[in-house]
Amino acid sequence: MLGLADYLPTYEAMQAFTVARTPDTPDALWICEHPAVYTQGLAGKSDHILNPGNIPVIATNRGGQVTYHGPGQVVAYPLIDLKRAGYFVKEYVYRVEESVIKTLAHFGVTGHRVAGAPGIYVRLDDPAGHAPLDQRPQKRTPAPDGTAPGPEPSFVGLGKIAALGIKVSRNCTYHGLALNVAMDLEPFSRINPCGYAGLQTIDLSTIGVSIAWQEAADVLSQKLTTYLSP
Repeated sequence: MLGLADYLPTYEAMQAFTVARTPDTPDALWICEHPAVYTQGLAGKSDHILNPGNIPVIATNRGGQVTYHGPGQVVAYPLIDLKRAGYFVKEYVYRVEESVIKTLAHFGVTGHRVAGAPGIYVRLDDPAGHAPLDQRPQKRTPAPDGTAPGPEPSFVGLGKIAALGIKVSRNCTYHGLALNVAMDLEPFSRINPCGYAGLQTIDLSTIGVSIAWQEAADVLSQKLTTYLSP
């Protein structure tokens, strides 16, 4: 656990760890929270940053668009040698998302995947309900001509509770995920979260789950350790 850690030094430390690691370097899991910061992924478009104000914007080499990190959010950075673990990037993403889903379930919340939109989402009208989403990945159908993966994701009735952005270098992962626990959510309104205009971002406190940051961090750490094991 790194506690409250500035984003840029943490990002640089992840890069340095990944560059220096050898086939024998043990994997690691860094858990922290960051002071207020917007981070922009490699594919990020500046027009998705609407009004950053006095919150710094840091360009990164992870995938995805812009997101926000701030106090009250558990940020997890799994530093995994995928070759040694024995699974590929797609399965890694699935395992990370499954860890978040199991963490939410521990607190009585049902997390959902949305086809074409990495991260975990919650039904705003029924956070604990188990009814599956129509737009869940296994329901996504290709375009009629077979050239596209299907329609744009729909976020109607959903709130995003966890964001995912990763980088893989020499089969080793860094960057990671962020789970919203009890945050000031206003800064999310100053961006198009993950590149989607109007996407509502929520945290556990918004949906009536009042837990301490440390408790959420402990459960998420345990789930990640379990689901990312070889």
